[in-house]
Amino acid sequence: MKKSASTEDQPASELIDKRLTDLGDWRGETLSRMRNLIKDADPDVVEEWKWMGTPVWSHDGIICTGESYKSVVKLTFAKGASLEDPTKLFNSSLDGNTRRAIDIHEGEEVDSAAFKTLIGAAIALNTSGAKAKSKPKRAK
Repeated sequence: MKKSASTEDQPASELIDKRLTDLGDWRGETLSRMRNLIKDADPDVVEEWKWMGTPVWSHDGIICTGESYKSVVKLTFAKGASLEDPTKLFNSSLDGNTRRAIDIHEGEEVDSAAFKTLIGAAIALNTSGAKAKSKPKRAK
């Protein structure tokens, strides 16, 4: 059976553009603004389209994903638990050992400079070859 309107042959950037347009409200505007900040922070960022429709930004590994829900735009940093966050941008998924997220609600603004710094830190972690913090293994 042939898929109609397959996304397999479309560049990720076009799929993300379409998602932003299809949202057609504050969520599309917010995700677009955050996408631009990511690109400003890293002109070499790679945009990907994974997991049946999730925008992903990578540089030597995943930096973050961008999901949109009814009442929130969520930017989930793959190795967020290993990143310093002195300005407390992370406000979601704080209990996990690996990921951290930034939930943005309608009307909220994210500190652009602090966000770009966080993007830079995520890239530095990816390019260093360091792994996210993990629980120490028990001795056998």
